[in-house]
Amino acid sequence: MIIRSLGCVAYGPTFAAMQAFTAERTADTPDELWLCEHPAVFTQGLSGKPEHVLHDIGIPVVQIDRGGQITYHGPGQVVAYLLLDLRRQQLKVRDMVWRIEQAVINVLASHGVAAGRMAGAPGVYVAGAKIAALGLRIKGGCSYHGVSLNVDVDLAPYAAINPCGYAGMPVTRLRDLLATGDTGGLKTMSTTQVGTQLAEALILQLQAASLGPLETP
Repeated sequence: MIIRSLGCVAYGPTFAAMQAFTAERTADTPDELWLCEHPAVFTQGLSGKPEHVLHDIGIPVVQIDRGGQITYHGPGQVVAYLLLDLRRQQLKVRDMVWRIEQAVINVLASHGVAAGRMAGAPGVYVAGAKIAALGLRIKGGCSYHGVSLNVDVDLAPYAAINPCGYAGMPVTRLRDLLATGDTGGLKTMSTTQVGTQLAEALILQLQAASLGPLETP
């Protein structure tokens, strides 16, 4: 697994690079995990509906080929793109989604934040508020796109959309979930550090996948 830390990069060229990587990869191409942040952008998935954009606030809306509806990316949010050969990883899509979510849950738990899943709504939630959004595209047995985790991102742009297609869906970020003055907590950590933690948790989940399929409810 090759991990690439891209920094803060424009969404469009990164999206095109994921598509090109997946189209050109062979059975011998190593899997990659890309960590980055994006300047402010809304991304609209394949099933996205225009009515989920409530207001034009000057942030571009990019139509993309992952599943799901509309979400927001911006500085202060860790994005992890998983460019995987699912056959080589012995992963089914359902297992992959579960493991991505579990990696985020584990990162949050390590800082005392209790998070979980919501039935029928992929992603990770804290007390009903969405903290991580997930969307994938599988092409030729290989994945791209991935998961975004709100660390210190400005939450105001979410008010201009129905996040992931859910009207009134509350959103949250790590910065707001820890006690003030907790110098060992995420308030003192950079988005890059949180990204490193997330990458490590994702790799652990993928390594566990090779031990056999998950039995999930």
